[in-house]
Amino acid sequence: MKFNRQLESIKTYEGGKPIELVVREFGIDAKDIIKLASNENPFGTSPKVIESIKQNSNQVHMYPDDSMIDLKTALAKKYNVDSKNIILGAGSDQIISFAINAKANRHKKVLTAKTTFAMYDIYAKQIGAKVIKTPSHQHNLDDFLHLYKKEKDIGIIFLCLPNNPLGECLDKEDVFNFLKNIDENTLVVIDGAYQDFAKFKDAKKEICPKELIETFPNTLYLGTFSKSYGLGGLRVGYGISNIDIMDALYKMRPPFNVTTLSLKAALESLEDKEFIDKTMQNNFKEMKKYEDFAKENKIDFINSYTNFITFTFSDKKSSKNIAQILLKKGIIIRDLTSYGVNGIRVTIGTPEQNSRFLKTFKEVLTL
Repeated sequence: MKFNRQLESIKTYEGGKPIELVVREFGIDAKDIIKLASNENPFGTSPKVIESIKQNSNQVHMYPDDSMIDLKTALAKKYNVDSKNIILGAGSDQIISFAINAKANRHKKVLTAKTTFAMYDIYAKQIGAKVIKTPSHQHNLDDFLHLYKKEKDIGIIFLCLPNNPLGECLDKEDVFNFLKNIDENTLVVIDGAYQDFAKFKDAKKEICPKELIETFPNTLYLGTFSKSYGLGGLRVGYGISNIDIMDALYKMRPPFNVTTLSLKAALESLEDKEFIDKTMQNNFKEMKKYEDFAKENKIDFINSYTNFITFTFSDKKSSKNIAQILLKKGIIIRDLTSYGVNGIRVTIGTPEQNSRFLKTFKEVLTL
């Protein structure tokens, strides 16, 4: 059977390997496996969220409130914007697809960093749009601006701040100075999936959605409940932008795209600030252990503003081999070979998980 030709150039997205698959492949007991591959919250989610899911489980036979007004109102209050400036999606990646379908096509290109979230590339190629990537793996705004002026027909620019899968993050001031050079008809998407972590570590990294969209009407800010809030399994993301952009995005949104329990859980998670504080404190306290380990063992790492850290290796070591050996020992991490990077991305886990990883990693490095 023949399919659309543009699908031939698309590589299927590969998420972090599930625990169940490791159990089947290597015969390891599930309780002896730790997953540090998908940047999930190591503490799960707020106990208040679990209680909310239980209380609302009798509603699963009914379609959700498609206005999603309760969650949009709560997010509007959090960011001091109008609820009309907000769209909700089944993960923020669904909103990425809305934006690309609304703005890109075979005549309008998509501009990204060389190494960044893979779904920008995949969604763009699905509709036949050409993807232009900077020569730098990390976000280099000079590279972005050079390509933007050179190509002329860029429809969308994606800035992943902080960047997944590498972890670096630009200063807000530099981003705003860059945006002054972008035409008002070019959509700029600021993917803030990890912004909670960035602003906790360094206030200079924080991008306020209200200030962003009021200063630059051609921007779209993305957020998610999958990371700090621990709702990856329920798939809730959101976009914030001006009304003109919202009108276009809503034409792409299917009905009932966020489930009843997802909406209830996300709403409840916004109330548990103690859980988020615990998550942030653990993340950066434990990340220091990874940084110290890297320095002691002469391993290169990228200064991270996320809930993961990226180690890179010289040609003498293979990230693919390292990841495979760790997998056989019951530790799941993300090999970055598919991104053209000889490195691994490791989610910051609980103190116990991190201690086990670092101990095992040291053993692997000596092999």
